[in-house]
Amino acid sequence: MIPSRVFTDALITTLATASGEIVGHGRQPDGKPSRYYILHRVDRQTSGAPFSDLNEDATLVYQVTSVSGPDPEDPDSFGTQSQLEWMEDKAREVFLGRDPATRLWLHDITAPGIKVMGRRPGAEPGGTPDATDGIMSSAIRFAFDLTST
Repeated sequence: MIPSRVFTDALITTLATASGEIVGHGRQPDGKPSRYYILHRVDRQTSGAPFSDLNEDATLVYQVTSVSGPDPEDPDSFGTQSQLEWMEDKAREVFLGRDPATRLWLHDITAPGIKVMGRRPGAEPGGTPDATDGIMSSAIRFAFDLTST
């Protein structure tokens, strides 16, 4: 069986390390960051062996919400479209980017007992800019095909 929590933790670590940004697990990170990601699983499908077999396959779908907001130290600041698009592009690069010469993934996702067989974009639910409080956000979904090692 593929434990969702173990793979979720690996995704959070990969996104935070590769982007240099704070990543919240299903919620806004602690503190008052001006920009951050929120990552949470939205779907799980299993296939292959029955549940009693430890070698089943799974497809897990995650949503990454990019948030560009005001700097808490500057009351006149606000989130920007440019920063939001940079964050979206960075998340896509982290999870889907490949080296053009080798075709290998730019960023490995390492989770104990789990092998990533495939990665692909999911549906993009869209953005939720809120001009009144200076926060802009958008959501991107990624699907990961996994098997037990």
